Amino acid sequence: MIPDGSVTPGGSADTHDLERRRRDLELNLSAVHDRIERARRDAGRTDELTLVVVTKFFPASDVDLLAGLGVTDIGESRDQEATAKLESLARRADLRVHFIGQLQSNKAGSVARYADVVQSVDRAKVVRALDRGACAAGRVLDVTVQVALADGGGRGGVPVDQAEALADAVAGSTSLRLRGVMAVAPLGGDQHPAFARLREVSDGIRTSHPDATWISAGMSGDLEAAVAHGATHLRVGSAILGSRLSHR
Repeated sequence: MIPDGSVTPGGSADTHDLERRRRDLELNLSAVHDRIERARRDAGRTDELTLVVVTKFFPASDVDLLAGLGVTDIGESRDQEATAKLESLARRADLRVHFIGQLQSNKAGSVARYADVVQSVDRAKVVRALDRGACAAGRVLDVTVQVALADGGGRGGVPVDQAEALADAVAGSTSLRLRGVMAVAPLGGDQHPAFARLREVSDGIRTSHPDATWISAGMSGDLEAAVAHGATHLRVGSAILGSRLSHR
């Protein structure tokens, strides 16, 4: 958990506060790595998994501390917050930035300038806008198609039966590289059927796009279930950083 007197967005911290925060992050990060390793062994997997630490709502000072602890991938979900935060990082060059929030087409050009990965592509309109933005920025972005696993798509994503067509659109773009799929499991209940369905969608997409091997699934509360069903990328926030800080 975040200790009293921890860093707040836009604030500063003295050396004592930063060292205490660093120790807390180190302990939490170690515990999450242990969970991932146990889940990987339980699933009989020998491949390496990528941990994406979700740093949205947390200050640049935390991100720099995480980079110092060996974190290479971070997740952000709000364009304005991410833009300001990344500009103030001392260790930006050490990090791969994943945009994981719902992406509006009018923000795609901005996101394309700083994100290395966009995980939340869920509409053809967003594909076109992101491709234009990446082209204008002279960049190639890694992309995953977000798949809706909840009935009615309440947690975002393209319907399962439209996921392959959207993947085709990404693969056919100029400056986007199709990497695989992403999903957020439905709230409540058993997560295993949802993640098993995502694995089926991934398998279907890979018949046409064999390099689209990423499955981004699993968060602080359900990473073990995601690993059991083939997740390659885990998006973990609160188990490492604690409760979300408010901007207010």
